[in-house]
Amino acid sequence: MNRLFFITLLFCSIVFSSDHKKLHTAAIVVDTHNDVLLRAMKGEDLSVRTTEGHSDVVRLNEGGVDVQIFSVWCGSEFGNGRAFNRAIEMIDTLHAIVRRANDKIVLTSTYMDVNRALKQKKIAALIGVEGGHMIEDSLFYLDSLAKRGMNYLTLTWNNSTTWATSAADETEKGDSLAFKGLTEFGKNVVRRLNDLGVMVDLSHTGEKTFWDALAVTKKPVLVSHSSVYSICPSRRNLKDDQIKAVAKNNGVICINFYSGFIDSNYHRRVSEIRKNYSGLVDSMKQANADYWKAELSIDSALAPHYLEARPTLSLLVDHIDYIAKLVGADFVGIGSDFDGVESLPKEMDDVTFLPNITRELLMRGYTEKDIRKILGSNVMRVMKANMQ
Repeated sequence: MNRLFFITLLFCSIVFSSDHKKLHTAAIVVDTHNDVLLRAMKGEDLSVRTTEGHSDVVRLNEGGVDVQIFSVWCGSEFGNGRAFNRAIEMIDTLHAIVRRANDKIVLTSTYMDVNRALKQKKIAALIGVEGGHMIEDSLFYLDSLAKRGMNYLTLTWNNSTTWATSAADETEKGDSLAFKGLTEFGKNVVRRLNDLGVMVDLSHTGEKTFWDALAVTKKPVLVSHSSVYSICPSRRNLKDDQIKAVAKNNGVICINFYSGFIDSNYHRRVSEIRKNYSGLVDSMKQANADYWKAELSIDSALAPHYLEARPTLSLLVDHIDYIAKLVGADFVGIGSDFDGVESLPKEMDDVTFLPNITRELLMRGYTEKDIRKILGSNVMRVMKANMQ
């Protein structure tokens, strides 16, 4: 009996291995958030295989990615007078990458462009601007970024703007804020994004901003890299009523792979690791006055030690499963946050491990049709609804 069970298990494993790779290759795979441009800004050539980080053009290909939205981001320290120019520099950097690897990747700005790239068997590169502070309170700058190919605008990053409050500020500063949600200018930003065919991205936004934006938008929204609050109660994750509201809007929620947004116990394990390296942590905090810059430096330095704290791939897929069961498989996608986080789940070491999600979904009994939706068709639908 034991031998028969083992043989059956081995056979099923081989069949799933074959089927999931075939399905993953055949499906349109869309990742709505990748921070790899930050590495390019430091001088790395991402047109070739690299040994650092989670991705490059070669590895995106190997991971089966067909459509990649590249994050254009800067922290709050850039501020007015610098943030918009930083966005332009990052967009120019993406252009340079595409030029160097034009046999594998092409820059796209419309839904028709994306479909053309898919027919050419090239990666469709799109631009997501992460943080409303990069428009510097200017609709003219907003229009300029749209002309440069911006496909979504994340209304806030962790920092609030003068017109929208972030999840970080609504959670930490609460009643001390001058306002919560969207101001009238903020509502005009959402309306303008709708008019321009640019997706409204609600990751990072505070709950009040989230609800205000949904009340204003006439198009389906994107939540580019957030996970499920009920599984992991982080301010960056969506609560059940928010998930239901995005589904009602016909939008899509793309699951973030960051260990801290996947596993509610991850930060406790990380805290224990930090205690063991308290001297290093304290010195980095003293060297960086900016909180987020200090945190990024600490996480980068301790990344090898965080490996032991990582959650399982199964827990990552639990977030996809939760949304699919709550509102249906039509409203969930993938927003990895590759190269923007210091820790990913086991069996998801870099972008080449993406087919493991397809394998896990097959093993859970998802149909091929629903898996294709989750891997990319849902995001394609939202893109089409915004860009036409």
